[in-house]
Amino acid sequence: MRPQRFADFVIDVVKNDPTASRVQTLAEVADTKHPCGVAITRAGASDETRWQFVGQLPEGAKHESFVDEPVTGALVPAGPEPQATDEPEAWFAAVLAHAECPEIAAIERWSTRPEPSSQKGMTVTFHNGARIFARVL
Repeated sequence: MRPQRFADFVIDVVKNDPTASRVQTLAEVADTKHPCGVAITRAGASDETRWQFVGQLPEGAKHESFVDEPVTGALVPAGPEPQATDEPEAWFAAVLAHAECPEIAAIERWSTRPEPSSQKGMTVTFHNGARIFARVL
């Protein structure tokens, strides 16, 4: 899934989640520095979290010939429901998992890796081998 299609998917999923109060593209919140991403405000929160999306094509794929068609497979384990009080990385991962998108093969939170990153974010891997790196700005 390319970053723009992922952003459209995220907007649709987040706007229908009861723990979110607003979702907009980064362009809509006047962020012209980052080409693709969203700004999300969770229910009861006064501040938003901005997410940048960067894509990686499947191994061996070329940009000029890659067709972004859905490849489906087993759903990722959903885990606990997202809570508005969750920290942004955990909340967003839960929202994506509960969306039950058959294109998503794995969601890896960066803070839960064996050697966690200080940067908050996640890697979303798709069944076609493509990845989205979603990081908190």
